[in-house]
Amino acid sequence: MALGIIFLLVTILSAIGLFRELKNKNFFAVGFAAVTVAVFGWFSVMTIFAYIVRGGGGAMM
Repeated sequence: MALGIIFLLVTILSAIGLFRELKNKNFFAVGFAAVTVAVFGWFSVMTIFAYIVRGGGGAMM
């Protein structure tokens, strides 16, 4: 669960950076921030979802 929360914090900070760099028209940084939001956002949502649905902890058999 801690990994999902860390990924969620990274996603939130990247989203803030995405909007900040959009305002500055730095499209190279916008691209990296968008990829970071997409990847870390997906992993954080799926990690938290798996923890809720499967009860968390332990290996899946």
